[in-house]
Amino acid sequence: MTSESDDVVKLAHGAGGSVMEALLKRLFIGGFSRRQAMEGVGLDALDDGASLRVGGREVVVTMDGHTVKPIFFPGGDLGRLAISGAINDTSVMGARPIA
Repeated sequence: MTSESDDVVKLAHGAGGSVMEALLKRLFIGGFSRRQAMEGVGLDALDDGASLRVGGREVVVTMDGHTVKPIFFPGGDLGRLAISGAINDTSVMGARPIA
């Protein structure tokens, strides 16, 4: 059973520490039945990305969260921040585009 406070994402989750690790394990990682492909880095490692076998291919998946304060900031571009992080994480995992 979870308490109501367990169902709320808090500012502490954006710090990238143990609070975020617990959230990722509870909400996302547990939902994957296949957590690792061959000798690749699996989801449990909580590395930059994870290597999973999907449809006969080994694919790299990544996930990031960003906490921005203040919410509105001049010149800020959350889209650029998000895509830059995703490209960086998949690149350091050795992924290559498939499309």
